[in-house]
Amino acid sequence: MSVENKGKRKYELRKRAARAEDTRRRIIEATVNLHRTIGPARTEITEVARQAGVQRVTVYSHFPDETALLSACSAHWRGLHPAPSPERWRAEADPGRRLRLVLCDLYGWYRETEPMTANVLRDMELIPALHSLIENGLGKYLASVHALLLETAAPETTQRQRTWAVVQVAAGFPTWKALSGLGDETAADLAAGWIEFAAGCSG
Repeated sequence: MSVENKGKRKYELRKRAARAEDTRRRIIEATVNLHRTIGPARTEITEVARQAGVQRVTVYSHFPDETALLSACSAHWRGLHPAPSPERWRAEADPGRRLRLVLCDLYGWYRETEPMTANVLRDMELIPALHSLIENGLGKYLASVHALLLETAAPETTQRQRTWAVVQVAAGFPTWKALSGLGDETAADLAAGWIEFAAGCSG
């Protein structure tokens, strides 16, 4: 093969790879949009293909099973909406301010991601692959948030079990949803007060 033909072959391969990557991106974005608006359980591959401008078979050629598509969508969404970093929280030395900072940041993230978070939490029990993904992603992240809140509020208290229960409630998406009308700072202050009371730190 001549140098000219080799160069042309490489160019065609690059173009093909770019087209494939663009198609993959459009499929992911269409799926994410459907998950955010109607939820994973109601998302049909036919509609994903229509919104992405491809055929059903093309969706399956890029994502041969449900787990592959859900994993790609999850990674895309996390890249657009990263969870608050614990490093910022650990830099706050005052326990009371740290509790409020953690919860305010967490509540702000819930507000930013509300439609998607509500839909995936609603549908996760209906889709085994989604349940596993959420447990290993959001579930593990929230477990680390719970541990930090407990460590902050009740490092040596005898009320750790009670505090642990309140921490899980305070950091939950349903709790933020119930308190969201107050504003995130006010809601975080209220929920932090619950944790402090459970730990015996107030009153």
